Amino acid sequence: MHETRILDEADRLMTVCNSCRYCEGLCAVFPAMEMRRAFSDGDLNYLANLCHACGACYVDCQFSPPHEFNVNVPKTLAVARAQSYAAYAWPMALSGLFARNGLIISIIAALSMAVFILGFAAFNDRQMLLAIHTGPGAFYRLMPHNAMVVVFGFAFLYAIVALAMSVRAFWRDIGAPIGMRADGASLWQAVRDAGKLRYLDGGGVGCYNEDDRPTDRRKFFHHMTFHGFLLCFAATCVATLYHYLFGREAPYAWWDLPVLLGTVGGIGLVIGPIGLVIAKWRRDPVLLDETSYGMDVGFVAMLFLVGITGLVLLILRETVAMGPLLALHLGAVFALFITLPYGKFVHGIYRFAALVRYAQERRQAG
Repeated sequence: MHETRILDEADRLMTVCNSCRYCEGLCAVFPAMEMRRAFSDGDLNYLANLCHACGACYVDCQFSPPHEFNVNVPKTLAVARAQSYAAYAWPMALSGLFARNGLIISIIAALSMAVFILGFAAFNDRQMLLAIHTGPGAFYRLMPHNAMVVVFGFAFLYAIVALAMSVRAFWRDIGAPIGMRADGASLWQAVRDAGKLRYLDGGGVGCYNEDDRPTDRRKFFHHMTFHGFLLCFAATCVATLYHYLFGREAPYAWWDLPVLLGTVGGIGLVIGPIGLVIAKWRRDPVLLDETSYGMDVGFVAMLFLVGITGLVLLILRETVAMGPLLALHLGAVFALFITLPYGKFVHGIYRFAALVRYAQERRQAG
């Protein structure tokens, strides 16, 4: 018996699949499954996070519903994957907080921080809220730079620590010996597989969505979201260097590197999340874990809000709308940071760790 009923079901399905092995060429899940004859909780969570939910195995399986074996690997692993986020979360007291109410909690957090920033500015000088501010340091007339660093630095560091602790627990449980370090070759292979979304293609034909015709839409929107996030993060890093190394304060001219990176990244964070939500609506419900809908949408909603508020702020930063828009943008960034360890973001971290483990197993076996 396993810790949860969904892991019991995942064990049953993996036992059936291990006897059949028809889908072994579709993705990494089935070759990794074949290296095992029995499945611990850690093994099943490893396989669940190795799954990219392309849906190909459900379409190809001769035992999928309405067969009496009722083999639905994508949905079962999707539920197990979502539950693994709570199982390894740190601290455990917050483990299930975002599972069903992720969208509501994220919006409340974003609006609360926005209201706090507006209140902070109003307390110091009400006229500053709707005044037109231009030139270097304009953003910091709403809230001093050092105050921003304290608030957002704490949120970011907390997210990093919580993510590190949860991934540490996941890594220890998925079968890798305690203290085992990933070798360089396995890390590089995982980077390549994750960067290309290698297993989000149903064995080469694409993902199955609303019908039996596979497409690459989900892969495209994942790339837009991921690279948009990276570009926005890079923009923040470059802006930090500008501030501390060169003494140049934001906002910057449109041709400056932080603005160029942030603009392209913001466009990615608008197009990608919209596409992912539409793709999720169009997918066959039989492939989805409906219980994690709030967590999934909450994460992409925050990414979208960060992207769209950043772009609108860029356009209207020399108008009276700058203050409220900056507060809303910073509120979305804050909410994104504090929810990262408990929302859908962790699936990328766990999936990468699973890909590293898979690369290790392949090297050891081969």
